[in-house]
Amino acid sequence: MGTLLLARELRSLEDTQALALEALPLLPEGALVVLVGPLGAGKTTFVRFLAEAMGFRGRVTSPTYTLIHTYPTPQGLLVHADLYRLKDPTALLPQLEAAREGARLVLVEWGDSRALEADFLLRLTPGEEARRAELWQLHPGEEEGV
Repeated sequence: MGTLLLARELRSLEDTQALALEALPLLPEGALVVLVGPLGAGKTTFVRFLAEAMGFRGRVTSPTYTLIHTYPTPQGLLVHADLYRLKDPTALLPQLEAAREGARLVLVEWGDSRALEADFLLRLTPGEEARRAELWQLHPGEEEGV
């Protein structure tokens, strides 16, 4: 699948916030990150903490109905997409590719990492006492300078 960069147990919002702070420096400019996990797993919460870590001070919400939200941050544009309502997971591919050009990060909930040619995958898996978070680099060694 790729290289596992981080694996964490998330027992609180503070744990999710810490994960965002730890993950941010691992995600290069222009990276496309697919977030997977069942409803309520914490995908949008992770995006909110990542936006805050990038310096965004506004409200982060799920783009379930609008499909794409953009958040300007001091580090660059954060693009947040949600493909849950789309029958064709590649329907937004042209918009995502265009957004990727000028974005610091593109985060896609409910995306197909292969179809979107994602660079990273964040898998959130609920458990009895905690959620498990795994950040995978999908194509290690293909970036410039690696």
